[in-house]
Amino acid sequence: MKKNELIKLAQDTQKASRELYNLSTEHKNLILSNIYKNISTNTDLILKNNDEDIKNSIKLKKDASFIDRLTLTEKKIQTMVSSIKNIIKLNDPVGKILDEKIIKNEMNLKKITVPLGVVGVIYESRPDITTDISCLGIKSGNAIILKGGKESINTNIILEKIIKQSLRELKFNTNMINLIKSTDRQITEEFLMLDKYIDLMIPRGGETLVKMVAEKAKMPAITGGIGVSHIYIDEFADIEKAINITLNSKISKPSVCNALDTLIINSKIQSNILPKLTKSLLDSGVEIRCDEPSYKIMDKNNENIIRSTKNDWGKEFLDYIISIKSVDNIEEAINHIQKYGSGHTDAIVSESESNIAKFVDNIDSAAVMVNVSTQFNDGGEFGMGAEVAISTNKYGARGPMGLDDLCSYKWILKGNGNIRIR
Repeated sequence: MKKNELIKLAQDTQKASRELYNLSTEHKNLILSNIYKNISTNTDLILKNNDEDIKNSIKLKKDASFIDRLTLTEKKIQTMVSSIKNIIKLNDPVGKILDEKIIKNEMNLKKITVPLGVVGVIYESRPDITTDISCLGIKSGNAIILKGGKESINTNIILEKIIKQSLRELKFNTNMINLIKSTDRQITEEFLMLDKYIDLMIPRGGETLVKMVAEKAKMPAITGGIGVSHIYIDEFADIEKAINITLNSKISKPSVCNALDTLIINSKIQSNILPKLTKSLLDSGVEIRCDEPSYKIMDKNNENIIRSTKNDWGKEFLDYIISIKSVDNIEEAINHIQKYGSGHTDAIVSESESNIAKFVDNIDSAAVMVNVSTQFNDGGEFGMGAEVAISTNKYGARGPMGLDDLCSYKWILKGNGNIRIR
């Protein structure tokens, strides 16, 4: 793809966004219904293209967690379809009256929600992002330009084709959703320069991608999605709860940003919890990196139990790896998270209401979890249908971004020939 072709694609998307802006809720839901029907009908075709991407990634010697994020199954496709159905059920975020009042005794002032316009998304290996963000975009009145990774290109192309087919069948502008099919990195950099056409850029991927977008994007960007997740097991924790929450947070899906990275255990209970927890982690293929107090009570003959280094704190593993830190009190745990956390997802397991309150008050993360798995920090789980991203930014959207976060607002002042006297 040449630069002028990319600009033309952006111009076409911007034009389509103006049509999408004016669609009724009924029309938007009709489009989404057609998309999920066509995805369900073409499941075999999607899996065939995804299998090609998986084979190519295996040839490129991508690791297991990467392949996991890339892989679609019939069950995952049904999850994609369920997400679209959930988005249909959600209220339309456009046109909400956020504030209304009468000023100067006669003029009506309203603040109402409006779409952003065009949203760009750069992502790596997860093809479900293609459908999630496209459908959230349509429901929120935003046109979307997608730039997926080369490893998922075949899957993304067929998904875009199905979405465009769904728009075409209903006689809507197919440029409401566009995929950049070039895998050239130079095109990615050119994409980040198109602030004339793109209102917001969202990176979905690892630290390298997020930092690159933060440095090079000319338009506003969500650049805080790096997830370094902690769980603190307090001295007053229920042991069985702590074990179950830790295992679910780490091994249910280790390749996602809300998966557990560092487990912090109060020294008063670590000898009671570590033997059983360690066995379950090892049985699941997890490599355990321990600080010295934790390592002393571990099986030193197991090659998957090693001493931690300073690089294991503040590290987003996205893999079957966990670091373990021993602390003597909750203050030490809070200090560790404040020093090494990314403000994404942090949790406490405790039966002490005072310690829970202290943790919640002092951990300034987008999501603070109490006696639940870190994996619940998710747009779908939070009732958003799906998510655009999980933001750790403090200004604007924070945490899972859903429909409301894809809207801005405008003021409407209605009078009757009023003039301002200075």
